[in-house]
Amino acid sequence: MTTNPDPKLAQSLDAYWMPFTANRQFKQAPRMLARAEGMHFWTPDGRKILDGIAGLWCVNAGHARPRIVQAIQQQAAEMDFAPPFNMGHPKAFELAQRLVEIAPTGMNKVFYTNSGSESVETALKMAIAYHRARGEGARTRLIGRERGYHGVNFGGISVGGIVANRKMFGTLLAGVDHIRHTHDLARNAFSRGVPEYGAEFADDLERLVALHDASTIAAVIVEPVAGSTGVLLPPKGYLQRLREICDRHGILLIFDEVITGFGRLGSPFAGQHFGVTPDLMTVAKGISNGAVPMGAVFARQHIHDTFMNGPEHLIEFFHGYTYSAHPLACAAALGTLDTYAEEGLLTRAAAMATYFEDALHALEGLPHVIDVRNIGLVGGIELAPIAGSPGKRAFDVFLECWERGVLIRTTGDTIAMSPPLIIEKAHIDELVGTVADVLRKSAA
Repeated sequence: MTTNPDPKLAQSLDAYWMPFTANRQFKQAPRMLARAEGMHFWTPDGRKILDGIAGLWCVNAGHARPRIVQAIQQQAAEMDFAPPFNMGHPKAFELAQRLVEIAPTGMNKVFYTNSGSESVETALKMAIAYHRARGEGARTRLIGRERGYHGVNFGGISVGGIVANRKMFGTLLAGVDHIRHTHDLARNAFSRGVPEYGAEFADDLERLVALHDASTIAAVIVEPVAGSTGVLLPPKGYLQRLREICDRHGILLIFDEVITGFGRLGSPFAGQHFGVTPDLMTVAKGISNGAVPMGAVFARQHIHDTFMNGPEHLIEFFHGYTYSAHPLACAAALGTLDTYAEEGLLTRAAAMATYFEDALHALEGLPHVIDVRNIGLVGGIELAPIAGSPGKRAFDVFLECWERGVLIRTTGDTIAMSPPLIIEKAHIDELVGTVADVLRKSAA
């Protein structure tokens, strides 16, 4: 186990309150990263670490890619900031056009944010304001899903369904309800790809329509694949059925594609992969390869056009951020899209998916493994929890993998993998093989 004998280093760590981190445990044995390139990080003492999670689901093209680095450097020298309110700069418009060209058909308007959390807040406000603008102002209710993750702002945790993210923060937003999650271990354990059973879980939305009446519901928001809660896949036909129910009742469907967007499933976006187009779509992470914080909301034409009324000199949608369409972020995103296009990365996961799937499912039968889930280049390995210590078994695996030079992520007792899309078969062997060795050791 890495230790921290240097009292000066210990003192230097004290001021930083780290996010989503066991701060006390970390500062007793810090895991520090000093540089990154391609598929790897390096520690300050030169140890090489295989990145099995694309940084944090975001570095889809790998680290320190030349086009992205050069784009940021050149933009910083040319123009570091431009006000986004009532002003514009060319790269913001160029990027929006490039994004629309790879988006699901009909999603041809782009509103910029700075993160996935901000994208979610924007989409929720957009949905409620849209209904009001079209004369149905009673549609204010928002529907999320149990075990859903939609960022950490108040709107996101309100529609989100991860208990630990919600329980300490009061009553949250009013007028929010949740449909049930899609996890069905009894019927779908060790499914390869999309599970067979559970399309009927979408019908839970009809229960909420009956309870609240459709005339009060503005939108339903779901992740096509729920990532941060432990890689929960939509059963066959589930998203199609959800789309049909929303259409029947005039409810907007929002896809949170912060994780699934930009090639993770083998298509540019999950909506294309599953053949279901939402009304609004949130993105972040892979839009700029994680190099500069950025997010966006895609909207269908008719949603945008509904706001375009009244005198032309008046603001149509009172929302936005100081750093919306930040020049450095736009430059990074354009460099990212160039890299994706030149190397075919938005579809490469489809070519690697079978090898990744076979490697993951070879873990079945190893100690403590109760399920394996996969789609594209994302995988989840669910472990049986230690009685009285939920989450500890997976966290111990995380720590041991780190010591062996592999970075994974855990959520509860599920190990999540989402490697950069440039991954090769040898990297998959190292990534999954290290987890396998650690699991075997845990039973010794």
